[in-house]
Amino acid sequence: MKTHRLSLAHWGAFEAEIEDDRMVGIRPFAKDARPSPLIRSIPSAIYSDARIRAPMVREGFLRRRGEDTARRRGGEPFVEVPWDEALDLVASEVARVKETHGNQAILGGSYGWSSAGRVNHARGLLKRFLFGYGGCIDQFTNYSWGTAMVLLPHVMGDIQSVSGPVTVWPSIIENTRVMLMFGGASLKNSHVTTGGGGTHEYKSWMMRAQEAGVEFICISPVRTDAPEFLKARWIPIRPGSDTAMMLAMAHVLVSEGRADRDFLERYTTGYDVFRRYVMGEADGVAKTPEWAAGLTDVPAETIREIARKISGERSMLSATWSLQRADHGEQPFWTLIALASMVGQIGLPGGGYGFGYGSINGMGSPRPALPTPTMESGRNPLGFSIPVARVSDLLLNPGAEFEFNGKTATYPDVRLVYWAGGNPFHHHQDTNRLLKAWSRPETVIVNEVWWTATARHADIVLPATSPFERNDIGSSPRDRYILAMPQLVPPQHTARNDYEIFSDIAARVGTYDAFTEGRSIEGWVQHAYETCRAKAAEKGYDLLPFDAFWEQGYVELPVPERDFILYEDFRTAPEKNPLKTPSGKIELFSATVAGFGYEDCPGHPTWLPPREWLGAPDARAFPLHLISNQPATRLHSQLDQGAISRQAKVAGREPAWINPVDAKARGIGNGDVVRVFNTRGACLAGAVVTENVMPSVIQIATGAWFDPLTPGEIGSLDKHGNANVLTRDAGTSRLGQGPSALSTLVEVEKWHGDAARVTVFEQPDGMGRKPELVP
Repeated sequence: MKTHRLSLAHWGAFEAEIEDDRMVGIRPFAKDARPSPLIRSIPSAIYSDARIRAPMVREGFLRRRGEDTARRRGGEPFVEVPWDEALDLVASEVARVKETHGNQAILGGSYGWSSAGRVNHARGLLKRFLFGYGGCIDQFTNYSWGTAMVLLPHVMGDIQSVSGPVTVWPSIIENTRVMLMFGGASLKNSHVTTGGGGTHEYKSWMMRAQEAGVEFICISPVRTDAPEFLKARWIPIRPGSDTAMMLAMAHVLVSEGRADRDFLERYTTGYDVFRRYVMGEADGVAKTPEWAAGLTDVPAETIREIARKISGERSMLSATWSLQRADHGEQPFWTLIALASMVGQIGLPGGGYGFGYGSINGMGSPRPALPTPTMESGRNPLGFSIPVARVSDLLLNPGAEFEFNGKTATYPDVRLVYWAGGNPFHHHQDTNRLLKAWSRPETVIVNEVWWTATARHADIVLPATSPFERNDIGSSPRDRYILAMPQLVPPQHTARNDYEIFSDIAARVGTYDAFTEGRSIEGWVQHAYETCRAKAAEKGYDLLPFDAFWEQGYVELPVPERDFILYEDFRTAPEKNPLKTPSGKIELFSATVAGFGYEDCPGHPTWLPPREWLGAPDARAFPLHLISNQPATRLHSQLDQGAISRQAKVAGREPAWINPVDAKARGIGNGDVVRVFNTRGACLAGAVVTENVMPSVIQIATGAWFDPLTPGEIGSLDKHGNANVLTRDAGTSRLGQGPSALSTLVEVEKWHGDAARVTVFEQPDGMGRKPELVP
């Protein structure tokens, strides 16, 4: 008999068709008018050949007898061991490192999207376990908008304009005349929401805005960063030069008397410093449209035209999160805020600025200001975190000092890495550098569902359940639904959920009671919901009792009666509602940032040429700029083993978009296997010749599972198209220390050798029980 049960993933709510304890079909949530196609990959991912079937330990790790074998991670077979032995081994390793080297020698590496479930959430549970055992090295900021997370408090006093909520789409539809989008608003990004979503409204809002007469202008190297239905004007721009174009637009506003002096005087500080820089009074270089044209490949008259347009009509200025994932990534965000301040519409309906409208589903969707259910991780007794994008630096440089946001700290000597719920081999830049770093710790432990590169480069691998093999609850701060996530199918093979795994380890190290607080996972799910329900009641919202919620499968929050407008209160009464900056105003010049003395991030928005871009000397050897953006067929590396992603491969590999001019010059045709390379690494990809990328640009989405020709060998050719074997691992600046992956130059050539078969979705070699090796 077939049954249907509602559940949730990061790519949306869905109803699973279950027959004989097996998921046999998927259909969208009835309230979702525009569901993501990615939900169709869920069954193929659950039953993938890449599932980890039992606890596994690297053979050399079992044999080592005092020998350092870490350098052979990724190149050795694994040994199957019983669950109890695996858990004993994990507990003894964590205890050994704590007792011998202290908690500062443990990295709680759990960055990643993990499950949409907010309780059985690997990252939170790992932290809860390690925090309860004396602490660990934690990670601060994120890969999505981590640079902005550090910059914006200095400029705006908070991170709301990047994290949300931002001015809602209904206000844009009713009031905005021009929406200027640096980085565009790619429809593929609308498929996903952290914590899942009941509905996908992103496309509907944009369609309504276009129908209402909003003029969209997309400034991006990639044409498809604006969907066709927007009828957007596409302005190709040289990657990494957005700041130069914004500064030139600011020059137009000043030189033509279009800057809103009343707004600047009442709501900002430091404008005169910024103005002097823009006009060239500070450095002798006027930031004119002609100056910018040579840097951006955007004609000077086009820059003037757009500057005049945004200052003459109600305008919304936006930038995607990706813009700050580049060398000096602080600058385009800070400059956009300065430009919006000069236009003078911040805090007005449909005016001002916002980041991330084109980056994730739910940005700009109306939602009441209510919390989501969650599982608390607790406080880290160690109180030490590194910027998330500096994990290789941490592992490679124990004892070295690093600068971050005005402070100097020292990297500890990490001896044990415990990773759960993420995949750094796809989130992190410069995979070969990460491989070197990954060989330094004595022990690497991973909880994982599938044989990702992170699992393949571990010492101890514990098979975790997928989100659909356990009970949980999901919700996003950008969506109006709270959804039940009942177990849909039995755990596959011998998998256990992360809560059970950490509870069992906690029992072995003496922290079981503190970790569980006497609750099962089902008890925590109910506790998280009822806590959220009580907070909602305090704000006048009456949510269903838990049993009724679980039976119905969801709760729908009401649409707010009034449109939210970013910084409206500040504009209405700046003295009564000051920003949390030193001046209480928008800081176009920050004395705090200037006081740090960072030449790579001065005290005001500044044009700083990226180290790798088409204007650099390196462009002679590597003349193509790589755009490693988010994929359309998966979420980062999640679902790469699923049907939709695998069907979209070209010649079995990740597609590489290349302009016809560049393809012809290299003798490359559609469907050819190509080698993409630079001094950091090389990968094979499948060529897609298209005018959707501007000349001198190549685009390879992130997240293709790393599949080296020779596993365990640093520098080995990746067979599958993992873009991060090419990207540069360096901080955006000493202020933000974010990832600079989008500042990457490469070359591409047609591959004439043997195009080795992609094997990463299969079981690793050497699987099997070898009891004689078990200590």
